Amino acid sequence: MTDTASATAGIRVTTSPRVSYRAAFWGLMVRDTKVLSRSLTQFLLRTVIQPFLFVFVFLYVFPNIGAGIHGPGVASFGTVLLPGLVAVAIMFQGIQAVGLPLVNEFAQTREIEDRVMAPLPTNMVAFEKILFGAMQSALAAVLVFPMVLFFPNSNVHPHVNPVLLVAEIIVACLSAGALGLAIGTGWNPRQVPLIFSLIVIPITFLGCIYYPWASLHTIRWLQIVILVNPLVYVSEGLRGAITPNLQHMPWPVSLGVLILIGAGLAWLGMRGFRKRVLG
Repeated sequence: MTDTASATAGIRVTTSPRVSYRAAFWGLMVRDTKVLSRSLTQFLLRTVIQPFLFVFVFLYVFPNIGAGIHGPGVASFGTVLLPGLVAVAIMFQGIQAVGLPLVNEFAQTREIEDRVMAPLPTNMVAFEKILFGAMQSALAAVLVFPMVLFFPNSNVHPHVNPVLLVAEIIVACLSAGALGLAIGTGWNPRQVPLIFSLIVIPITFLGCIYYPWASLHTIRWLQIVILVNPLVYVSEGLRGAITPNLQHMPWPVSLGVLILIGAGLAWLGMRGFRKRVLG
């Protein structure tokens, strides 16, 4: 009798919702990893090409033709640019890894129907998208560092705070995945060019990639307007973690606001995901 009870208890443990959800969630992650491994070359190209071109043009071509750009004060432009490049790599990867595939999955391939058949709540399927996109964004961020630090004549002088850097990257990557989810559930394939015209290009040029936010004090209205741009907080947070000797937002402000923005984007994306799946 005791053995039977033990066996029954064992069955209950293995079939509990928590264990089933964990296995299903892990299964989706493994599936996405296998899909990514089949297009690893494309992933590396889309991750590396843009930061490489930034570094090549601004830190190699310009200085060699006598048109070098200088950072504020005595800082080199390479030192100013490094946090911005990491920030834009994270944000772009979130959009490309989550947003653009979702647009196609909902409208064309209908692959999303297979995913929502997993024994998971719809919100957890959406969160898996955010988490997997965040992992790709983190990898993109890691790839940028050697590209800038070891590029000839880059003249980069970082003073890294490891704990703050890890915290900023984690929050930034999750926020980028949430932004990708919000975009992917709110746009149809015919509007994809508008994503870049109305979202990607503006947040890039107004995201404090090439300059610290504090340096815009002479254009006060612009300094205030761009505070709605999540990339500003990613750039400034990473600037505080990588180059704290430069002007930057206090890290509690940049990190705290980015958490709020990321949570808001995640809510918006999950809401849109539920509507598209159940609607």
